[in-house]
Amino acid sequence: MRCQMTCFSLILSFLFCSSPVLAQERITFLYPSAASSWAIPMVAKEAKYFEQEGLAVELVRVGGSTRIVAALMGGSGQLIHASETAVIPAVAHGGDPVIIAATSMVPEARLIARPEIKEVKDLKGKPVGITTFGSGSDFVLRFALEKNGLDPNKDVSIMQTGGQPEGLAALLAGRIYAQRMSFPYHLQALQMGMRELVDFSTLGLEDNSGTVIATRSFIARSRGTVLKFMRSFVRAMQRFKTDKEFSKKVMAKFARLNDEKMLEATWEEYAKRMQRVPRVSLKGIQSLMERSSDSGKQELKPERIVDSSIVDELERNGFIDSVYK
Repeated sequence: MRCQMTCFSLILSFLFCSSPVLAQERITFLYPSAASSWAIPMVAKEAKYFEQEGLAVELVRVGGSTRIVAALMGGSGQLIHASETAVIPAVAHGGDPVIIAATSMVPEARLIARPEIKEVKDLKGKPVGITTFGSGSDFVLRFALEKNGLDPNKDVSIMQTGGQPEGLAALLAGRIYAQRMSFPYHLQALQMGMRELVDFSTLGLEDNSGTVIATRSFIARSRGTVLKFMRSFVRAMQRFKTDKEFSKKVMAKFARLNDEKMLEATWEEYAKRMQRVPRVSLKGIQSLMERSSDSGKQELKPERIVDSSIVDELERNGFIDSVYK
């Protein structure tokens, strides 16, 4: 009898000790690269914020924002990081992706070129790289070319590289002559002798960076899950801004980067621009749609692209204030 009771107690103990693990809700989060503009979910995972909310989040890299948005709509993930430029055409063609948060309203990117390219006009007649067509890198590259008198459809040959790491490799190999890059990849490129042509943060653009995207259908059926994710995300933003050493360790792990100067510069760049409340700029979305030549996109309203209700709720119920106390 004593042996049976002991076994029964052990079984109960196992069940109760295991229940938090069994209760974990699995989420797949897709992201373009280990660039620091996409680092907050990595911080949340390493700090176990997702786990504390009852979420088991798998981070999966899918190069290029247009591919990621397509994967989201195909059900390969529930939440993603991707450029806002990839959401707009998806909505224009009847999809239901929606931007729910952004870490910054400043474009956090540079146009990086091979050393023989002295200015943007020198790119005429040469192949240049983007991650994927319709992505943020596609948009800003075309913007930079047009600002400097080049027609992106005639004066250069635009090639898809699939992601920033792949773009850096193509740049070094001479297969392309320029690509949009962000921290830490543009710093790596500069160390390897590449040249910075344009700092997009100086152009006065209001641009949503680090955008978090879901589908309206997922929010409707799993709003509680999205709130849990965003509570973890807000905590990770605060941790990134206030715990430099931890943030640098996370970036070093995911970007496989051990250069202390590059890690320091990357943290400084993003921490100073990161918002306290991860609200999406409707003005930035509107400006982006106005610059688009696609008439279908121009007929959209920013409210079709953005759902601020999740961030609004976290701000209204005092959660965001509590994180920063």
